[in-house]
Amino acid sequence: MTLDITAAHDFMAAHARLLDQHRFRLALGEGDPGPALAALEAYRNPDGGYGWGLEPDLRSPESQPGPALHAFEVFADVAPVTSPRAAELCDWLASVTLPDGGLPFALPVTRPAASAPFWTGADPAASSLQITAIVAANAHRVAAHDRAVAEHPWLRTATEYCLATIRELDTAPFAIELAFAVRLLDEAAPAYPEAAALLKRLGAFVPENGLVHVDGGAEEEYMRPLDFAPWPDTPARGLFSDDVVAADLRRLAAEQHDDGGWRVDFTSYSPAAALEWQGYATVSAVAILRAADRLG
Repeated sequence: MTLDITAAHDFMAAHARLLDQHRFRLALGEGDPGPALAALEAYRNPDGGYGWGLEPDLRSPESQPGPALHAFEVFADVAPVTSPRAAELCDWLASVTLPDGGLPFALPVTRPAASAPFWTGADPAASSLQITAIVAANAHRVAAHDRAVAEHPWLRTATEYCLATIRELDTAPFAIELAFAVRLLDEAAPAYPEAAALLKRLGAFVPENGLVHVDGGAEEEYMRPLDFAPWPDTPARGLFSDDVVAADLRRLAAEQHDDGGWRVDFTSYSPAAALEWQGYATVSAVAILRAADRLG
């Protein structure tokens, strides 16, 4: 299937927040890192963390672990350019890490309006494998080109918490937690030899077709092969046959709408979030398809 990149450009101009417009250009190999980093700066707090709706379903202004994963996505997008903000974010994450090395799913939400209940109702005193894994996974992507992040003690602390927690899993975890744990092992594998064995262990919870329903989510909300392994030539791709990956790439390409954009399959909790997720999803789809040489 041939994608309509012109329509995708038009969709982003009409619907996406400024940050995602710049990320979209980077995903196509057309952009400049400077504007993307400048747009990200608007979501940053003086403590070094990020808030202000950078995670679309968490609109509160204070710094939170959830927005940190999105900030690291931007720092990964601009590679090989680095920003001191990435290490400063690691400093902030270290300041809110719990004694066992994990991050809470969310800290107390100061302004809960228009935020999802799973953010506002989270226990700030309990570590979450789900959020720690995906924040650390994206930090490892940055660490591949940013020595300050690679050598930051927070990243080792968070990764070791995830490895220890994954070792103790004896039943299939929640679908999103499973996908994010796989992503952490995938990104951490070059530096942590144990990751390969743990990845194989988690693979036992992933069916051959790669479809894991998100319990409690929308009826059609699934973690799919590309949610577990978005990038080619990585250890996590070994969980799936070539045919399964190819089918999921075709599925992703076919989900471009007539207006040029992509959508998410989960519920949004405000009109702003519903719109912002569309731009975010379009960036993600284009980046994954370009990495697979599927842009046509």
